[in-house]
Amino acid sequence: MKLFNLKKDTESAVIDPLIEEKAPVTKKRGLFGNTPKVLGSDIPSMTPSSEPSKNIDFIDYACVNKETGLTDVLTLRGIKQVYKGDKTTTLFDNFNFTIEDIPNGGQFLSLLGKSGCGKSTILRYISRLQVPTEGKILMYGKEMTDDDHIPMVFQAYSSFHWMSVIENVALPLILKGVNKTEAFNKAEETIKLVGLSGQENKWAKAPLLSGGQLQRVAIARSIIANPKILLLDEPFSGLDIRNRTALQNILLDLFYSPTIDVTFILVTHDIREAVYLSNRLYIMRSDPGDIHKEYKIDFGGRRTRDTKYLPEFVNLTREIEDVYNELN
Repeated sequence: MKLFNLKKDTESAVIDPLIEEKAPVTKKRGLFGNTPKVLGSDIPSMTPSSEPSKNIDFIDYACVNKETGLTDVLTLRGIKQVYKGDKTTTLFDNFNFTIEDIPNGGQFLSLLGKSGCGKSTILRYISRLQVPTEGKILMYGKEMTDDDHIPMVFQAYSSFHWMSVIENVALPLILKGVNKTEAFNKAEETIKLVGLSGQENKWAKAPLLSGGQLQRVAIARSIIANPKILLLDEPFSGLDIRNRTALQNILLDLFYSPTIDVTFILVTHDIREAVYLSNRLYIMRSDPGDIHKEYKIDFGGRRTRDTKYLPEFVNLTREIEDVYNELN
């Protein structure tokens, strides 16, 4: 029995009526907690040092910093990246970077810096799309391998256009061996989270879906399997202002959701976007790539459209723009 109608010239794929019952959603208290906590200045600095920390213990693959008592979600240690050609280029030279798990708080980090400083390369390291010349990438204290699958939402649309929206979103669970009924129930719930209800049976391609809708499909497909980390490589740069704003708010909805336990890492060139979304923002310098400055961002509550008009938001955006321009 075929589960889908695979005729390519129709707008919708027919879902088997077998899928009726809703899979239960298990609410958990994870990285974000049930009541989101916006990080403040009382949180210890996580600015990467020039040398690996000497205060790290490895306990059951959980990397705990003795000074802060916090677990390291992700550690890049002693990274060197050399590209050889007509001229040898060193992108990173002993680059170290750590992201700590903040209890009862959300993690949304942004990387800013000029093209070529290594922002997207860091995401490729974490996703295992690229291996550094030297150094290690650890997740929760355990060195990452090709078996670690960290999803990434790219600038280019990455949906499988010969599959429906719900097929695209359910795919990671199906590849993990989850039965189709359970996978599609979970996919339907995830589709609602990203605001795509009613689009489940459409083919995931333009012009049937807009660019903003295709990026929602990519986000839903990336979070359905509850990854520890979600990478976002300039995912909204090709969208108009309205769609870009809508998708920024979708990410905030996921950030504040008690059922989502993900550390978000965003690469963007949009300073206002980074300030709006992040509670940790890093400005990178180049030659070689490194962290120039870290900002801990706290506007005192849940981010909304009005946040962008707060004096604190405007002043911080201006300050970061000045630092960015002076650096580059």
